[in-house]
Amino acid sequence: MKLRPLLVLFLGLLLAAPLTHARQGSEPVLPRQAAIATANAYATDAGLEVLANGGNAFDAAIAVSAMLGLVEPESSGIGGGGFMLLRRAQDGREVFVDARERAPLAATRDMYRDEEGKVRPRSTIDGALAAAIPGTPAGLVHLSEHYGRVPLSVSLAPAIRLARKGWVLSEKTAQMLPWRSEVLARSSGARELFFRGGEPVKAGDTLKNPDYARTLERIARHGRDGFYAGPLAQRLVDGVQKAGGIWSLEDLAQYQVIEREPLRIEHRGYTLVTAPLPSSGGIALGQMLNILSGYNYPAMAPVDRMHLVVEAMRRAYRDRAQFLGDPDFVEVPVQRMLSLDYAAGLRASIHPGRAMPSELLPPVGQQDARPDTTHFSIVDVEGNLIAVTQTVNLTFGNAFVVPGTGFVLNNEMDDFAAAPGVPNAFGLIGDAANAVEPGKRPLSSMSPTFLRGGDRIAALGTPGGSRIITMVMLGLMELMDGKGAQETADRPRYHHQFVPDVITLEPGWLDEAQIQQLRDRGHEVRVADSTWGNMQVVLWDQRSGEVQAGSDRRWKSVGKAATGDEPALIYR
Repeated sequence: MKLRPLLVLFLGLLLAAPLTHARQGSEPVLPRQAAIATANAYATDAGLEVLANGGNAFDAAIAVSAMLGLVEPESSGIGGGGFMLLRRAQDGREVFVDARERAPLAATRDMYRDEEGKVRPRSTIDGALAAAIPGTPAGLVHLSEHYGRVPLSVSLAPAIRLARKGWVLSEKTAQMLPWRSEVLARSSGARELFFRGGEPVKAGDTLKNPDYARTLERIARHGRDGFYAGPLAQRLVDGVQKAGGIWSLEDLAQYQVIEREPLRIEHRGYTLVTAPLPSSGGIALGQMLNILSGYNYPAMAPVDRMHLVVEAMRRAYRDRAQFLGDPDFVEVPVQRMLSLDYAAGLRASIHPGRAMPSELLPPVGQQDARPDTTHFSIVDVEGNLIAVTQTVNLTFGNAFVVPGTGFVLNNEMDDFAAAPGVPNAFGLIGDAANAVEPGKRPLSSMSPTFLRGGDRIAALGTPGGSRIITMVMLGLMELMDGKGAQETADRPRYHHQFVPDVITLEPGWLDEAQIQQLRDRGHEVRVADSTWGNMQVVLWDQRSGEVQAGSDRRWKSVGKAATGDEPALIYR
């Protein structure tokens, strides 16, 4: 029986409707309860407290972010930046909030090179010169003013209270300290926070940070000007310049959050809503999935499937190095890079049984420590959804604290290409598109992402430096296979990033015979000494209203996934 034209039009409009319609002809069942997944139990409980006090998911995200900056300073904080992917329940609007750090106005392309043009060792990593202008404080204020329901005094209250009362140092933070303790010890402000009797603090120690509480109180009272103007701004600029940095009051005054349109990619009947530039994640995810769309990879044997996924990773990371940068400074051929025709061209060079060495792909430019970041995901009972990835870049950022402020500064200048083809701390290479320029935002791998389809919507993301993108892709594939939030967070991982030309595997999940099959195809395979990442996932079933939260078990007893409206308040 043929459909009438009017009915065809109606069905077309219904299929094109915003996310509020999970199924044809029916409204989604709202979440029965909230769900929060973060990298630290204190942060999860802070978010739950703000929800219980009348806030929505976006207010809870402010509480979580501020708390992570206190109890997980190795990973993020108000001295850094991040990306927020939002879905507003009232109208289904999806928006990407760019609170990425930006280069100081006095920055120059060659500022990290010596007289011979070589990058000075660790100049982009340690100390005040490595710091870009933070974006997280402006991002939290923007989130509160445009999407939140309660004032900042409510959403920042849990972190302010805990900073004064004290918290128990986690095993994760304690394990990270030795990586940076030598550099942290050079900063008087960092020594005050992270050392006792000349030795780094230990897991189980109770710490307090009244300076951080005062900084948050300024932001709660004065909003953006509490950080980017006035006494705190002057203190930051004076402290950075005294330590050899190039910040100015004008840098802080000029910083602005940017709202951007998310990327949307269709794959296997699902819609991926993900990060646009200056994140490289969304484009890379789209390219990899578009390449894989030419194969029935879900039905393949594990090694066959992995071979094709690795070849897709190789090509996406190669294009990342060549083309991607801050879209406000460089023209990036995004539409072409995400076209199915372009993916078909990349796919044509993949041999089903042999690896293609990265050196045989077109070269980049003139040939072109431990990462850390944090992620959290939240859905509330109204259906508001947020995925946030925030960072200070490397562990404990640049290991420098301006005395009296209570937080470490980032070393995000390392995410620029200090010289064409010279790897950064994550081994990523780049070219002119990501060169240092005044006011420019460095290319990022942070990839907060939504996946919707099959009457489910998920929010996910992870830290992990250059491995973020591949972890998110593997997590998406898990969700598309019907897995739950916790299974997705715990999924075994592998990674390839074009250069170096090696597959890195998490230990213990491929047997020797499978590894040998990969080597027989020409892949170099390295089994890592440890696992990586810290994925946080929330999942909402729009048929039943059931929600799930999954927090990566790789850091046992530190992260926390919770469903419900009442906080544990373990820190009262």
